[in-house]
Amino acid sequence: MTKTRLYDTTLRDGMQGENIFFSPEDKLKIAKKLDDAGIHYIEGGWPGSNPGAQHFFELVRDIKFKNAKIAAFGSTRRQGKSCEQDANLLALIDSGAPVVTIFGKSWDLHVESIMDNTREENLAMIQESVAHLMAKDREVLYDAEHFYDGYKANGPYALKTLEAAVEGGTRCLVLCDTNGGSLPCEIDTITREVVAHFKTQGRSDITFGIHTHNDCAMAVANTVTAVHAGATMVQGTINGYGERCGNADLTAVIPILALKMKQDCITDENLKKILNLSRFVSETANVPPVNSRPFVGKSAFAHKGGVHVSAVMKNPRAYEHIFPSLVGNERRVLVSEQSGKSNITYKAKELGVDLG
Repeated sequence: MTKTRLYDTTLRDGMQGENIFFSPEDKLKIAKKLDDAGIHYIEGGWPGSNPGAQHFFELVRDIKFKNAKIAAFGSTRRQGKSCEQDANLLALIDSGAPVVTIFGKSWDLHVESIMDNTREENLAMIQESVAHLMAKDREVLYDAEHFYDGYKANGPYALKTLEAAVEGGTRCLVLCDTNGGSLPCEIDTITREVVAHFKTQGRSDITFGIHTHNDCAMAVANTVTAVHAGATMVQGTINGYGERCGNADLTAVIPILALKMKQDCITDENLKKILNLSRFVSETANVPPVNSRPFVGKSAFAHKGGVHVSAVMKNPRAYEHIFPSLVGNERRVLVSEQSGKSNITYKAKELGVDLG
């Protein structure tokens, strides 16, 4: 079975969420928790964009992680500049991170209307930037920004941007639904077509990742759909923190991959750490946990209706899709006007009360 790699971007994309802030020291604590939970890649930030991001890479430089590789994030070179002159690429190299994730433009709308660039120069920026970083002995991941929108608008050009990254030397292409507007059916079709495109070119060595946003409440669905279609890396954030409506929530994505799709992505022991990881990040961000968050929320396995509780007491599978303990959570039974005899019986037993 092909291993599915977990790439966390809480410390960069997550921090772009409204009211989310981590100091460099906070980021270091979170990185250690992510590593302990078995995350494979931890994106630490965009070095050179601000002093805090740069300071994190200084703090983390000499730390040995047991599971994770630290990644620095940045863009391709600027138009009209050489890679050697580009301050962003220099900062990525100076960060000392063994992995560099750079993004480039996939959508001709952005290339021409936003950047006032030419399509040809954009392709050169991608290819040359990847090659420059590869020459510096870095593992280079290429984030194809706005890829799904770009593919829907101009498929042939969007594929050329991926080919440019591959020509530069990368072996990992991350397809991004940056605006969060794509639907699972679109993600499935496009991802399969892209994977097939490179296989027909004899490039079965290329791996694919997925990076989604939650603007249509589809980030998790789109992520697991892409894995079903051939992606072997998932990017996301803890608790789904991120710009606008957030990113794919790894606290949901990881259990789905491991328990529902039987993907080799995390050990059973580390899966049980997901709940505490979620709460640690919430506390560090000073954001209250969401009780209804799937898998890790306080209410994820809470039962209030009497019919439900009666059934769960006979067989938990009746109203629980997994055993709560698999993700470090626990069952809760509530008592209210919706309750039945079973609720009272359950709570009495839980509290050690003999009803006679």
